[in-house]
Amino acid sequence: MAKQLQAIRGMNDILPDQTPVWGWLENHVRHTLAQYGYREMRVPIVESTSLFARGIGENTDVVEKEMYTFEDRGGDSLTLRPEATACCVRAGIEHGLFHNQQQRIWTSGPMFRYERPQKGRYRQFHQVSVETFGMDGPDIDAELILMTWSLWKKLGLDKHVTLELNTLGDLDSRQRYREALIAYLEQHVDALDEDSKRRMYANPLRVLDSKDKGTQAALVDAPKLHDYLDDESRAHFETLCAILDDAGVKYVINQRLVRGLDYYNRTVFEWITSALGAQGTVCGGGRYDGLVEQLGGKPVKACGFAMGMERLVLLLETCGLVPEEISTTVDAALVTFGDVGTYGMVLAERLREACPSLRLQVSCGGGSVKSQMKKADKSGARIALMVGEDEKRDGKVSVKFLREEKPQVTLTLDELIATELAANC
Repeated sequence: MAKQLQAIRGMNDILPDQTPVWGWLENHVRHTLAQYGYREMRVPIVESTSLFARGIGENTDVVEKEMYTFEDRGGDSLTLRPEATACCVRAGIEHGLFHNQQQRIWTSGPMFRYERPQKGRYRQFHQVSVETFGMDGPDIDAELILMTWSLWKKLGLDKHVTLELNTLGDLDSRQRYREALIAYLEQHVDALDEDSKRRMYANPLRVLDSKDKGTQAALVDAPKLHDYLDDESRAHFETLCAILDDAGVKYVINQRLVRGLDYYNRTVFEWITSALGAQGTVCGGGRYDGLVEQLGGKPVKACGFAMGMERLVLLLETCGLVPEEISTTVDAALVTFGDVGTYGMVLAERLREACPSLRLQVSCGGGSVKSQMKKADKSGARIALMVGEDEKRDGKVSVKFLREEKPQVTLTLDELIATELAANC
């Protein structure tokens, strides 16, 4: 017997009962981005492997262990995108979007990382990535954070998330700190977890981000990144904090916050929650001023963030913030009986044209009135529109109320539209 086909582990179906919440969230995201003047761009799911190796960093977990990489029939190494920032930079260079221009763009869709699936973390997951190019000051950093804060307030999440903020400084200051941190870690190598030992020389700042309790204990007296900051980065960060203070956005400065990808510099931030257990980051980003040049373009200042849609949906559901009116139900169901021919289908089209927001489900496939009414009730419709030979002859519709204790009525189409369907017109 053939094995039953199933979805690949960590790549989940989003079923019809779940998609209304996704659509509601996506509409809020899209509206908020439009309010701030951001434009949508769509990039391929598959890119050259070298794009991510060069952009994300060969010593990151993503490139070392998590990418879905394969060789195509032409012998080229291709990768399912694990994130979208490098894709947007590649597209911007290829299509000349950066030269003497400022860009505010966003993209969304599935990303792919091979890691242990768990609640809130999947091998195929969905992100909204927001990217800005050509702006150097802390004001654009602040705009990105204020924009996310605006979204959280609209969704009701503002009381369930906390902003963590840090600055990594410029390349020179980070190099000085890197040397000091390595020297400290060498003195405490026995207390480090295996991943941190592996990262100690290749990517020592990632050790700061370790979740291992022994490693975190060993880091208590480690050098502080802010002691090595250059004056320009320090001023940039202080201005960013001042803008957030004046706007009333609360934050926590976390000097161990470094993010997981190599391209970040100066500002980095994360919105975290305690409501989802270990999977606490729902949005994160920062500056990546060197990435465009690193990928072959002319130097361009850049900043952005990404938010995970699965985690946001889970957080909304966990906090009870999904509005009750979001559902897959229809407004009305049309039931036909007797010899009415094509009248029911034609009538349904006329009603949809007259009431553009009407969600009307026609009982296709025939069946008894009883069975059709059961389907109408199961659909969640508020009313059943019943059409038989008498209704066809008189140009009327009988209306049965499925959710209210009201007597059945027979109406002309104009009366139906003006009363029971008025809210949808």
